[in-house]
Amino acid sequence: MSLASEKIGEIQVVSVAGQVNSANASEVEAGLVAAIGKEERRCVLDLSQLDYISSAGLRVVLMLAKRLKQNSGQLILCGLQPNVTEVFEISGFLSILNVVPDRAAALARLAG
Repeated sequence: MSLASEKIGEIQVVSVAGQVNSANASEVEAGLVAAIGKEERRCVLDLSQLDYISSAGLRVVLMLAKRLKQNSGQLILCGLQPNVTEVFEISGFLSILNVVPDRAAALARLAG
């Protein structure tokens, strides 16, 4: 698992690669919290390199979305692989999170 973070204009983009599971979920959560800090309000979570996510990983994504929402912010997920999409779909998260096909669409939605 690896995290990469970059700022594109006013938008924080965090890419997650590998797997997010119960063994590394707390590390991922700490990395995401550090990436968004206290002042970030718009965040793209690029999951195009994510191969697997467990329920512990889903909890981390939900925590990030709630944290941003409390700051009047917004989280957009992009690049979900078919097997990752299935996990989000089964959990019901697709109906409560904003998901777009790719990074360009996510940036366009947050920029508007």
